[in-house]
Amino acid sequence: MARSTIYAGLEIGTHKICVVVGEAKKDGSIKILGVGHAASRGVRKGEIVDFDKVQTCINDALVRAEDRSDVMIRNVYLGVTGAHVESINNRGCYRLPEDQLEITEDDVEESKEIARNVSIPQQNVFLHSVTRQYIVDGQEAVRQPIGREARTLEADYHIIHGVRGRVQNAIRCVREIPLEVEDVVFTPIAAAQVVLTREMKSQGSLMIDVGAGTADYVLYEDGMIAASGCVPLGGDHISNDIAMALQIPNGRAERLKVEEGSALFDDVDPDDMLRVEDDTGHLIGEAPRAFINEIIALRCQEIFELVKDRCEPWMGKLGAGVVLTGGCSLLKGIDSVAHEVFQIKVTRTGSAPVSGVTATFENPMFAAPIGLIRYAQILDSEKPFLSPLVRLSRKVSEMLGSIAM
Repeated sequence: MARSTIYAGLEIGTHKICVVVGEAKKDGSIKILGVGHAASRGVRKGEIVDFDKVQTCINDALVRAEDRSDVMIRNVYLGVTGAHVESINNRGCYRLPEDQLEITEDDVEESKEIARNVSIPQQNVFLHSVTRQYIVDGQEAVRQPIGREARTLEADYHIIHGVRGRVQNAIRCVREIPLEVEDVVFTPIAAAQVVLTREMKSQGSLMIDVGAGTADYVLYEDGMIAASGCVPLGGDHISNDIAMALQIPNGRAERLKVEEGSALFDDVDPDDMLRVEDDTGHLIGEAPRAFINEIIALRCQEIFELVKDRCEPWMGKLGAGVVLTGGCSLLKGIDSVAHEVFQIKVTRTGSAPVSGVTATFENPMFAAPIGLIRYAQILDSEKPFLSPLVRLSRKVSEMLGSIAM
């Protein structure tokens, strides 16, 4: 599969496990051939806690994706998330030899190696190393430095890393299916490939993928990744808050949130009451709609404030504003809460239009798995040029290659 134009992406989420099969066309467009998803069990806050349950769910999603795409899946691009994933920006400065006037490809490679040589916790492993820009004799935003006259060259990198054991666990779980993992991708990096346009990245934008167990984010400034990470809060925490407040099962609280809930409560009639039911569907009481909505709003506010705190240095540079995606972004009024927190333009969106059977899946909750297909397409197109991202992925593969199938 790695050498063909057909790719498969696998997202192991807290609420759902999804497999997407897509075909990359010569004109750069993507046709989705099949989507298979199953309810997720054995995953907490985006991380695997029960191998057997997760593997059963992956198999269910895999069978559905294969049936719908008529493709036998053997290799996947695996999306990972979790609060253990962190990022840092780092520059590597290289001084050209005294007898050399122009920057060569070797000089670029030297500056990249210096930039990638950053200290991370001993238990962590590199996931991505993305070139942001080059700086030539102090001039920033240089895209192609080769051939320019200079004395110093700096490579500016965005580096993403996570706990080695947790990344290995996800890979091992998938390999035991058995499926081969082509590459490991931090899910918001994948989602951004279909949610954000080039213009939005250039203007500056913050994408937040609000899922069931986590809120993943990636921020672009002047077309370059400036920040990315994961907040370990999501839609399930909202449901749990409702369940605790009303003393009802989590499943009923989830249904109440989705069907009746909203993050808007100021203008709700105080006499507007909602039915509260037990597991069997019997009425056990009523609760004010405004009370339930306030519970939802407070948790959403907490999520967005945590993201804002991490992205504070770039908040004044987001011309395109904040973009919400992920299943929880469908919650009524969540964009209003986000606007209240960030005080800039907020939009809700799903994945970019793609052809194929995904007409019914053009939904925010499928942004990340569909984004994995786009990511695979981009990565494959860079392989002949041995891009830094590819070299790094090979390095990660070697580091993780000792895992037994």
